[in-house]
Amino acid sequence: MELEVRHLRALCAIADTGSLHRAARQLGVAQPSLSTQLRRIEQELGGPLFLRSHTGCRPTPLGRLVLSRARPLMADLHLLVTEARAAASGGAELRIGSTASKALAGWLRRLRARGQNPSLHMNVSPNALLRMVADGQLDVVFVHEVEGCPLRIPAELRLRVLVEREPQCVSLPVDHPAAVKQEVDLADLAGDRWMIDPTVDGEWDAVQRMFRAARVSPHVLHGDYHTADALVATGEVVTVCQPTRTPRPDMAVRRIKGDPLGVRLLAAARTETGLDSVYPALEEAYGEVARQAPAYREWLGRERPAPGGPLRPPSPALP
Repeated sequence: MELEVRHLRALCAIADTGSLHRAARQLGVAQPSLSTQLRRIEQELGGPLFLRSHTGCRPTPLGRLVLSRARPLMADLHLLVTEARAAASGGAELRIGSTASKALAGWLRRLRARGQNPSLHMNVSPNALLRMVADGQLDVVFVHEVEGCPLRIPAELRLRVLVEREPQCVSLPVDHPAAVKQEVDLADLAGDRWMIDPTVDGEWDAVQRMFRAARVSPHVLHGDYHTADALVATGEVVTVCQPTRTPRPDMAVRRIKGDPLGVRLLAAARTETGLDSVYPALEEAYGEVARQAPAYREWLGRERPAPGGPLRPPSPALP
């Protein structure tokens, strides 16, 4: 048996719902059929992917590894289908660029609902994306500016600040001793291996400043954040993550005590009209994912907006 997209979708559904019964309902199949499919997948991969009990299903270490690879593949497939349908529709293409964000799916969905035809170009470098807008290769971008590391913003671009300061969190294995706290002290993670992506503009320098200020010097590995997720899930590393990151059964997202690391979130286009055409949808999409993230909801505290309204998080200025 060869592994197929439907198999990966089934594994993600079981992990997300924590139950074969609920996953079967979500997928629209009979539970016995899903159980049989899971057994065949496990035989193909060489071991059990989930521990079954009367309380539900929990990923095994092998299951966590497989899921850490399956989730990005499913996300990429969704984007492929989205872009293909947009191209097939023949409408005027809205060329969007972005660094990684949980708000992207909701943003694209809202733009399509408004009759726009967005395509998406991803890049870990905000500076490269901003240059592409200035050069006419993209229409609008959504990027982050790491605190203390100003972006090189072309003078001809127009900007709109979505969030003045978004505090960054830490992603760690769910069974890590520090995961029992809602706010983690960096000293509790000084003995862990950290994985940081040095290709993200400003991130390496900002994380090193954070460590120096906390008087810790953990071992730091280089790697992209998809790899980091896989290694966090198996207990190998901890890593910096966005507060909108959704916790998983094998991974905890926690605030860092004192919120020592932050980013500013910006939209940029060549004209104010270009920003006006996309910004309301971006604001709504970001507000949606912020409300769904427990660590971020707690941080927003009394600034939490009314249900359905735009997000207005606290906005301390960048230093």
